[in-house]
Amino acid sequence: MSVPGGTAPDVFVPYGATHWWALGVGAVVGVLLVLVARRLRGRPAATTFARGLAVAILAFHIPLQVRRLTPAHWNLEFSLPLQLSDLAWVVAAYALWSGRRWACAATYYWGLTLTPQAMLTPALDAPDFPHVDFVSFWGQHLFLTWVAVVLTWGAGIRPTWRGMWTTLGVTAAWAAVTVVFNAVAGTNYGFLNRKPDNPSLLDLLGPWPWYVAVEFVLVVAGWSLITWPWVRRRDRADATPPAPPTPR
Repeated sequence: MSVPGGTAPDVFVPYGATHWWALGVGAVVGVLLVLVARRLRGRPAATTFARGLAVAILAFHIPLQVRRLTPAHWNLEFSLPLQLSDLAWVVAAYALWSGRRWACAATYYWGLTLTPQAMLTPALDAPDFPHVDFVSFWGQHLFLTWVAVVLTWGAGIRPTWRGMWTTLGVTAAWAAVTVVFNAVAGTNYGFLNRKPDNPSLLDLLGPWPWYVAVEFVLVVAGWSLITWPWVRRRDRADATPPAPPTPR
């Protein structure tokens, strides 16, 4: 790829300067959004804030998706919205707008486990910042993580076992549809039919198709671990007897 004047753009390098900057900016913005959401919790402005963030997600993602479908950028391997992250940003926007618990749960589990994995071992063979592909990749993943922390620690919507199992069912349904499409079309959305070319955690899980099964087991275990403390805390709070009335 070239730019005017014939100068090749810098290529994104994992764990290079822009990778660390993206992670750092993502962490700082996430903390700020949580602080704002906590300050607004229980007030009418909380709904306005959440829906404003939902509109921001749509305004960011829809033009990029349209761009990927144009003839100049069309590629069967990458252009279709079949990645789990494509489903996730739609669900995240819906969660912010509606407050539906199943959508909030899905955003929590996807945004705090699968998305960080993608950011820590990015499969990004593209020009570096400020190229649109760089912005698209990081914006897509950071938005989801931001929404997950805002809903959980900002708005106070806590995960439940029911939400976890619902999210596992949605994830399994996405995987089943996508793996069939990959087999028919020769694509590899979700890395369900082969591992990415870049180093990733999947390299530790064995060959295909076993790494998919191992990944699913690890997901169940990991999601259980990030659900149990919330459920235990809620159960303990429910079991605590109310304080006796203060004598007057």
